[in-house]
Amino acid sequence: MLAKQALMKLFRFIAFLEGLSYLLLLFIASPVKYFSGDPTFVKLLGMPHGVLFMAYIGFALFYKVQQKWTLKSTLIILLASVVPFGTFYIDKTYLRK
Repeated sequence: MLAKQALMKLFRFIAFLEGLSYLLLLFIASPVKYFSGDPTFVKLLGMPHGVLFMAYIGFALFYKVQQKWTLKSTLIILLASVVPFGTFYIDKTYLRK
């Protein structure tokens, strides 16, 4: 039971970091790259965001089985990772139980 709670906390933390890194890429790193020609922030944030994205997807698929999510819920949770602020909504709606 404790291990399941710890894993859910880890998933929630990864969802938060994934959402934050996505917002930083979209609203800070990309504009800096395209308006000033400096790709430094995209290079710094790109790899961590990719790793967090893959971890989010992996946890979502793991929890689909553990939480017995429906196909609709699973698709919403997966698609939220590509929508700005989506992972924050998922945390509030699906993961805080």
